[in-house]
Amino acid sequence: MSLHLKAATLLALLVASPALADNQNTSLSARLDPVIDQAIADKRIVGAVVLVARDGQLVYSRAAGLADREAGRAMKEDDIFRFASVTKPFVTAAAMRLVEEGRITLDDPVSKWLPDFMPTFDGKTATILVRHLLNHTAGLEYGFFQPPGGSYAKAGVSDGLDLTDLSLDENLKRLASVPLASEPGKAFRYSLAIDVLGSVIEKATGKTLDKAVNELVVAPLSLTDAGFSTKPSERLTAAYFDGSPEPKRMEGSVAVPIGEGKLTFSPDRILDAKQFPSGGAGMAGTAKDVLTFLEAIRKGGSPILSAETVRTMMQDQTGPEAQTQGPGWGFGYGWAVLVDPKAGATPQSKGTIQWGGAYGHNWFVDPVEKITVVAMTNTTFEGMWGPFTRDVRDAVYGRH
Repeated sequence: MSLHLKAATLLALLVASPALADNQNTSLSARLDPVIDQAIADKRIVGAVVLVARDGQLVYSRAAGLADREAGRAMKEDDIFRFASVTKPFVTAAAMRLVEEGRITLDDPVSKWLPDFMPTFDGKTATILVRHLLNHTAGLEYGFFQPPGGSYAKAGVSDGLDLTDLSLDENLKRLASVPLASEPGKAFRYSLAIDVLGSVIEKATGKTLDKAVNELVVAPLSLTDAGFSTKPSERLTAAYFDGSPEPKRMEGSVAVPIGEGKLTFSPDRILDAKQFPSGGAGMAGTAKDVLTFLEAIRKGGSPILSAETVRTMMQDQTGPEAQTQGPGWGFGYGWAVLVDPKAGATPQSKGTIQWGGAYGHNWFVDPVEKITVVAMTNTTFEGMWGPFTRDVRDAVYGRH
C-alpha cells in the first residue's frame, strides 16, 4: 500500500467524524460513536453508515470507516450498499399494496398466479397461499441452510445472490421440483419464499419485479437509489466477509460458510441488469433509502400503504416459538416481530420489528419509543448478526 493510501486509510479510520444532523443528540453520539469506532478498530467491520431517527427527527447520522479499504476510500453517507435481505421488506410492501388494491389476496393459492409452481409435500401436491410466502411458512428453504450437496444444490437452485444465467421462471421451476421441507402453514422456515412472491407480483402487475417495486414503493417514497441494479461508481461500497486478522474482500464469486452450508456471494451481480430480480436479495440503495422506507412504515404506511395494512404486517403471524431472531421473536409480513422482550433479553419494546441483510446490515423500528435505527455495513456477517448489531442497539437505548 502506498504512503498516500496509508494516510487516507488512517484518516478514514481514526479521524472520520460524524456527519451529524443539526439536531444531533450529543449523549446518543457519546454512546454510539465509541461502538462504531471500536468495531472498526477491532477490524470486525470495514465501514458503516448508521442512522437513528426518533419521533420522525434524524438524531444521529454517521458514516465511518472505509467504503473501499484497498482504495483507501472513506465511507460516505450517500454510499450505495447491496441490500441482500433488506430487499424483502420492500417487496413485501409491494405485495401488500396489491392486496389493498384487490389485485391479489392473502388466501390466493400461489398456483393461481404460477400454474407451474406445484411443489409436493409427503408425496402430494401442496397448496401454498400468498400469506405463507409472506411469513415464510410455505415449506420452502434456502440452499445455504442445507449441507453441501443438498437438494437445492442438486436441483441447481439459486439463492439470489450469485451471478447466474437463470431466469426467475427457470429458478422457480427448479425450486418447485424439490419436495417441501414442511407442510405449508405449519412451520417458519426462512426461505426463497419472497423470490416466489416476486414472481406473483410480476404476474399480477404484468411488469417485471424491478418495475413493479419501483412503481408501488420506490417512486412514491422518492427513494433516490433503491433498485435491482446500479451502475459502477465510487458510491458503490466494496464487499467484505468476516476474516482474521481482518475482513476479506469479496472477489468474483465467494462461498462464505454459514452453519452447515455456504452462501455464495457475487458482488458484481448488482451491476448486471440482466440478472433475474431476486425478491429476497436483489436490491441495492443507501441507508437513507432504507430509513425513509422504514419511517413511512412506522408512521402508518403513507404514501404506499394504509395504517390498517401496516398494523397487519407488524403483527406476529408465527408465534415466538419460531425464534426468528432468537427467543421472544416471531414474524409478521416482511420482518421479525418482538413478542417477548424479556425472553429476547433486549431493551426494545414489544412490537418492535427488525431484520437485516447478509451483506452486513441490520435495522429495527421500535413503535413504542418511536425509534428507527438503520446500520448498514459492508461486512458479512458481523454487520448482520455480530456483536456490532447488539452494541448499536444497546447504545441507542443507553446501555453503553
